[in-house]
Amino acid sequence: MSTIPFQQAKLVELHCLEPVFFASRELSDTYYTEGLIGNYALTYALGLVNSPYRLQGQATGRPTYKEDLQPIAQNVYILPASPIGRVTFRFERFNALSDAYWYAMTNNRVATAREDLPLQRQGKKPNSFRPSNFPQTGRLRMIERGNKFQTLVFGNLQLPAYIRLGKFMSKVKVNVLNELPVTLLPEGEYQTQHYLNVADIPQQIETLAFDLISIPPAPIIKNLRFRGAAWQVGEMIVPAGLHFCGRASSNE
Repeated sequence: MSTIPFQQAKLVELHCLEPVFFASRELSDTYYTEGLIGNYALTYALGLVNSPYRLQGQATGRPTYKEDLQPIAQNVYILPASPIGRVTFRFERFNALSDAYWYAMTNNRVATAREDLPLQRQGKKPNSFRPSNFPQTGRLRMIERGNKFQTLVFGNLQLPAYIRLGKFMSKVKVNVLNELPVTLLPEGEYQTQHYLNVADIPQQIETLAFDLISIPPAPIIKNLRFRGAAWQVGEMIVPAGLHFCGRASSNE
């Protein structure tokens, strides 16, 4: 790690103008958003990579983060966004049940086709009764509007003034607070307060202690104490060699 792939980094503030929702955890019929914003979600929201809003057919079999992110990994890197102050949430209830004259509850799905009624009475399962992964009722814990988050964006990028973020494409204002040079620090033992994506930390970094936030698609850690080389951005320190899907790449 004798060279630095990024010469500068932007300190960016994200201001939630609308409630933001991600399905970070699911407990019974309640879907919880954790008080952070993942860096993969930010990369898609900033328009650096593109993905269809809804996957269909064979594309639903597995995520394509690695294929999407690796082409840009040499030019840009974004940290997960950590909250500025205490995060506040709001709860909302959703109900996607039909208001049709007839409907039937099936495997996590509501069937409304009247032609299915005779088949149901015969004890058969019509095609519309097939299982679905779209919940019909439940509660959402969302990041309340007004919350602010902070992240570092490595690379020479022109950032938009606003982005759409989360499952509901909520509006978020992007404020660039400062542009700072990136300095390489020699190998040693360091502590960082920034949120980090486990999948992006290179194998050369020895993690000594951290707090784990288990969310998909990859766990996030904070309060990391590590041994290895580091990047310094202003007064902030993060492990050197951060790279989209960097840990998975080094295992190949």
